Amino acid sequence: MTSTSAPASPPGAPRTFRTVLPVLALCWLAVFFDGMDVNIYGAVMPHMLDDAGLGLTPAGAGTVGSWTTFGMLVGALAAGNVTDWLGRRPMLVASVVLFSLGSALCALAYDVTFFGAGRFVAGLGLGGLMPLCLAMVLEFAPPRRAALMTGLLMTSYHAGGMAATGLGLTLAPAAGWRWVFWAGVLPAVIAVPLLLKLLPESPGVLLARGDRAGADAVADRYGLARPAAVEAPAAGAKGRIDAIRALFRPESRWATPLLWLASFCGLLLVYGVSTWLPTMMRASGYGLSSSVSFLMVINAGGIVGMLIAGRTADRFGAVRVSAIWFVLTAAGALLLKAQLPLGVTYAVVAVTGIWLFSAQVMVYAATGTVYRDSERAAGLGLVTGVGRTGAVVGPWLVGVLASNGNQGWGFTAFALAGLVGAAAIALVPLAQRLGRSGGRATPASATAPASVPLVKD
Repeated sequence: MTSTSAPASPPGAPRTFRTVLPVLALCWLAVFFDGMDVNIYGAVMPHMLDDAGLGLTPAGAGTVGSWTTFGMLVGALAAGNVTDWLGRRPMLVASVVLFSLGSALCALAYDVTFFGAGRFVAGLGLGGLMPLCLAMVLEFAPPRRAALMTGLLMTSYHAGGMAATGLGLTLAPAAGWRWVFWAGVLPAVIAVPLLLKLLPESPGVLLARGDRAGADAVADRYGLARPAAVEAPAAGAKGRIDAIRALFRPESRWATPLLWLASFCGLLLVYGVSTWLPTMMRASGYGLSSSVSFLMVINAGGIVGMLIAGRTADRFGAVRVSAIWFVLTAAGALLLKAQLPLGVTYAVVAVTGIWLFSAQVMVYAATGTVYRDSERAAGLGLVTGVGRTGAVVGPWLVGVLASNGNQGWGFTAFALAGLVGAAAIALVPLAQRLGRSGGRATPASATAPASVPLVKD
């Protein structure tokens, strides 16, 4: 079944914002609920720690946060293989259903172990959703607006985070933290029918499954070039192995591990902050309402940051923007460690949000320019999947620090992650040039094959 949500375009017609809008809007909705689910735990954690019946401790809270992100790691790594025979649209639907189910299990939890199992199930769905949405939007976006489209997509994550914070501020005190997780079931009711009815399948995936007519029909409808066999990802286990092997061809063999390291640092920051910011700020002496409000403020900054980063990266390059943003995130984390007046702290949190989240998203945008069309989904899946190890480490590390009364060191850990991420992403263009020259440095202007663009630095 193909979507009928966009008017047909002549074969080879240029892609515009209008042609990508239906795909962007549907993926935006899915990632909105992703951001809501990820941030719900941090928004209600202070209330859960106060619930003696549940028995959650600071150390246990960090472990549960890592269960969530471990589920994301498994989900991200498994999604590519399952996508080979299900397709991207069914996998997106399955991801939404999984994290909605996980939220329902959390709402029913009678102890920490049951709650952690619910977060793990939610993580399985959350892990597969993000790389699939990114790959879909990058495939349908106008080539020169890829970073902007990525930034627009990721504003939804922070809008979802703000919605979660609003639920934590209003619903949790009035009705209890469980009702916030019941709200996390809404994605299955709202998003799933829309995705099934309106989201098109990837033309490359359709061609790989032998549906040439369907692939051409979707390509024509959305103004895409009709996919050639060389651009279609090979199906099956052999296809996945070949796709992963292709990430280490000479042109990208050194860039690939650098992208993984940058993603590790970026996701350590994203999930460490999303999980622990309210609790860390409360431990620093701020009130409960103010501490939870910081999560809304940093996500509001994240929305602004996505809009700024996307447009800036289209002009100056995703690598350069990501590296600078990582450094500014490190500076913001160190400032949050200081005891500042409340108004100044709100300002620092907002500005840090501008840099923190979009630094990681620009890693994804850079990834999309490193690999060929047939490698992009595998490249994004592994950059996201390997980076999820950082998402596992972040909540666990701050939980260990918090259990020993050293929450302030969490800000230092975030600053170090920002500096390492900046170094890793900044070295990607050099790594590409060294790969193409067999280990000998060449001028940045060296010509690269059209299908493997040099990352703009």
